[in-house]
Amino acid sequence: MTAALEGQLLDLGPNVVPIRGRLDPEEAPDRIALHLSTLIRRAISGLDAKQRSEVGIKLARQVGELLIDAGRGVAPGDLASIAGDVLRAIVGLRPDGAPEELALPATPLLDTTLLTNAPGEPRLGFQIVSEIPSADRIDVLMAFVRQTGIRPLMEVLRKHIDEGRTLRLLTTTYTGSTELAALETLTKAGAHVRVSYDTSTTRLHAKAWLFHRTSGFSTAFIGSSNLTHSAQITGMEWNVRVSGARNPDVIDKFGAIFESYWASDEFRPFDSDEFKELTRTTTTGPLIFLSPVELRPEPFQSRLLEQIELARMQGRHRNLLVSATGTGKTVMAALDYVRLRNRLPRARLLFLAHRKEILDQSQATFRHALRDAAFGESWVGGDRPSKFEHVFASIQSLTASGVKKLDPEHFDVVIIDEFHHAAAPTYAALLGHLQPRELLGLTATPERSDDQPILHWFDGRIAAELRLWDAIDQHRLCPFAYYGISDGVDYRTVSWRRGRGYDQAELSNLVTGDKVLARRIIANVVKTVTDAAAMRALGFCVSVSHARFMADEFNAAGLTSTAVWADTPNEQRQQALADLANGQLKAVFSVDLFNEGIDVPSVDTLILLRPTDSPTVFLQQLGRGLRREAGKSVCTVLDFVGHHHKEFQLHRRYGALLGGGRKQLAKQIEAGFPFLPSGCHMELDAVASKVVLDNIRESLPSTWPAKARELQRVADGSKEITLKRFLNETGLALDDVYSGNHSWSDLLAEGGLPTSPEGRAEVPLRRALGRLLHLDDPLRIQQYREWAANWPGPDPETLNLHDRRLLHMLLSVLTESVAKPGDTLTEATALVWQHPQVLVELGQLMEVLADRIDHVQPSLANHPETPLLVHARYTRREILAAFSDGRTLKTPEWREGTRWLPKEQVDLLTITLDKTSGHFSPTTRYRDYAISRELLHWESQSTTRSESETGLRYRQHSERGSTILPFARVSTDDRAFWLLGPAIYNSHLGERPIAFVWKLAEPLPGDLYAAFSAVTA
Repeated sequence: MTAALEGQLLDLGPNVVPIRGRLDPEEAPDRIALHLSTLIRRAISGLDAKQRSEVGIKLARQVGELLIDAGRGVAPGDLASIAGDVLRAIVGLRPDGAPEELALPATPLLDTTLLTNAPGEPRLGFQIVSEIPSADRIDVLMAFVRQTGIRPLMEVLRKHIDEGRTLRLLTTTYTGSTELAALETLTKAGAHVRVSYDTSTTRLHAKAWLFHRTSGFSTAFIGSSNLTHSAQITGMEWNVRVSGARNPDVIDKFGAIFESYWASDEFRPFDSDEFKELTRTTTTGPLIFLSPVELRPEPFQSRLLEQIELARMQGRHRNLLVSATGTGKTVMAALDYVRLRNRLPRARLLFLAHRKEILDQSQATFRHALRDAAFGESWVGGDRPSKFEHVFASIQSLTASGVKKLDPEHFDVVIIDEFHHAAAPTYAALLGHLQPRELLGLTATPERSDDQPILHWFDGRIAAELRLWDAIDQHRLCPFAYYGISDGVDYRTVSWRRGRGYDQAELSNLVTGDKVLARRIIANVVKTVTDAAAMRALGFCVSVSHARFMADEFNAAGLTSTAVWADTPNEQRQQALADLANGQLKAVFSVDLFNEGIDVPSVDTLILLRPTDSPTVFLQQLGRGLRREAGKSVCTVLDFVGHHHKEFQLHRRYGALLGGGRKQLAKQIEAGFPFLPSGCHMELDAVASKVVLDNIRESLPSTWPAKARELQRVADGSKEITLKRFLNETGLALDDVYSGNHSWSDLLAEGGLPTSPEGRAEVPLRRALGRLLHLDDPLRIQQYREWAANWPGPDPETLNLHDRRLLHMLLSVLTESVAKPGDTLTEATALVWQHPQVLVELGQLMEVLADRIDHVQPSLANHPETPLLVHARYTRREILAAFSDGRTLKTPEWREGTRWLPKEQVDLLTITLDKTSGHFSPTTRYRDYAISRELLHWESQSTTRSESETGLRYRQHSERGSTILPFARVSTDDRAFWLLGPAIYNSHLGERPIAFVWKLAEPLPGDLYAAFSAVTA
């Protein structure tokens, strides 16, 4: 094929620029197409339009003939017309035999253009009407829909639907602009309509049309025009008309996001009666009714529930759920109880709170979740239970009746709302007496300013905690604008106490004796805050004297302020916060303001003056300003950054906010924080940026000798130190130990600490341990840890197939560079177990990785001998080893995206969602993505036809008894893939490539859906 291309593509006439190039026939078709495109462009450069047309036809026919010869699937009838005829449409025939008329779109299908309803430009309504007849399918996102907007379109839309083509519409009831009559008109015509009834936020404000054409010439209109008369005809509206032929990736993205919205629970199939009920504007009082809508968790809620379930699987039955106010803690508790009720024989419930209103609302939520309008009894005020099976009680009522009278084991499940109150004696008495099978605490604020402990009821741990990003993305918390501002303070003059940080007395003296610093802070506040005279600010200070000093300086500058601290009388503290809320005070300064008693939703400014590298303290301070309130759109955060000791680890606080290691944090800072939740903003001034970056790079030992010195310090003469202890005491991550082909054993040797005797393949085996850092499931971790602790190791001949494959997965990684061709599993096992230090390190590494297990991971029910767990991570070598015969060590090479295992009757699909290694590109992410937690969109290889054997196997796998297993990773930087399957065929569209929709047997956890979705999860 290559030679033919080089010979024939040159024979195009004297006016054609000669082209050179070489094509490898073994290359993927898409790469061949890319090469051909480049060669053709070079060949016709410099020709006029007529010559280009003639040459283009010749080229198209020659390439087509060559592809036919190469067996590339082109039929002779598909070759270009010699005369240069253009196929414009395929239409039916009228009764008289004449072809049906099909009007051309007002704007050519090849054109992308901006439409502004300008003079001489077809109005948008006409443009839309002209596009409909040639569309195979139509998808519409429209915030508002009114009769005046759809009336001019209905004739042509009805014809579209009557011819068997689909019309889908997503709309909202936000601001009450969408008319019931308009939606009824559309649905009666056969359109599929879904509605969002969420009026609390502007979740959808888009106005867009997508005209799907299987020819590839899809088009879209995206802009400001709703389906109203003024928007379509007379308004000063701007819309972009996008050509799929010119901008296919925009069309792909539109389609991906539309499918995700369509599958979302937020959009409900339109029902006239439901629309009337849910859009009523008047009511006689609060209505409590059993909604016909099933109570389902949002992705972030399902993730928290999964973490609680994981804790129980690990033997922990006293768990605390921490989630911000307004994030649906009661909904999560109710759904968790539904799960427990299916597991526990009696599931007697005690739900405890301190106010009747909370109990009433909670009982209504549980009734909704359980589909039982009579569920539960109240024990509050004058109400008292009779059956005592499912009780919603106030702490006051229980205490008055006498806690000791309760059988400690009577209630199987105890749920305590607002658990931060549990430090009070009444709660402590109850918790000390009851012995439920499951205890669940709910709170938004686990920390208390009075230092009274509550975490001891949960073994000092939080089972599930809502990430700040998730709460903002879900519009549960207010977005923030963060400004890191250099204040010029040199904290390196303050004594540093290892384990305790800065000397507090010296620190207080430094910041309270500098009026220039205070004036600099005030100037930056006035410059940054939109209106300092109207702000409601909380200032976080180093000490009481610092809080007083800052309040005095702000007052002197005309910004009325006060200071409060732990010894301030409660009445005075509450009055200060009330004055802040009503605007009489502009700022309240304090040392610690973390308890719910001083939570003021109207706070819109935070002034961070206390240097802390504690991620907990930093997030607590930030959280004080993120409560939502009507009229509050953003919280402004001013973080004053000084020069710190290298031991002060700024990466910890930014890591808690942004995620990722030090290298990823540095990239985010250097790039200007490109990936933040909607509505949020972060920036560091030039000096602060340098200070933070320098600190991140220097705060932890980065060179190998420096890490060895840190190891010596931690060991402090001890001959025994584990990897887990070293990481915990230094703040280093596993990647810091295993970077640069190093290992834990190498670090021990570098630091002069004793190690076990070395074997003949010590160096490559130590390096191979660094390729196990992705392990995150109990099956591998527990088994490998057990094998590592025993000598002479497992005997493959006595293991069952499941365990032999599990051993093969380990050995395929460890012996990748040292095994000989033809080695058996037995020989590879003997080799590894001749290296005692490697086994010691393997066991200690598994101990660290055990703490990283953070998903519930079901096994593959249809493949019980395959040691793969759903929602765990695997490399390609491990995947193939999991399906091996468990005898021979060698696994075949696997570089392509798919693999068919005929013996196992399994199709393996490996998916990389972002093929740009983390850099944004508009051409990625919208071919393979999660439509919902249950549905996965995947595009086949470009050579796969729908009717080919592979295409039919994908579509008919259930009937044939084969299994589809999709594995996905976010980017090419990730070595391992998450197992998302098994997957079941749902639907498909297109031909070469084929766009499949798979239904996942196990819904995606909330965090994986957020990572793989085309929309904000």
